[in-house]
Amino acid sequence: MSKARGNLVEGAVTFVIGLGLWLFTGDVEIPVFTLTKVGIVMMCVGGVLAAAGLWQEARRKA
Repeated sequence: MSKARGNLVEGAVTFVIGLGLWLFTGDVEIPVFTLTKVGIVMMCVGGVLAAAGLWQEARRKA
């Protein structure tokens, strides 16, 4: 698997896990942080990873 495809897959999985946290953990309380905010951060990181994978794939083919 190329680095570009790995970044794309890793970003998509991270985004989906973050989306799940954001959607389904609204009533879960943890003393240090809220899981919905962790979900939002994971979605942002996953989006950046997926975008980097797409960028690397486009640069490789050009």
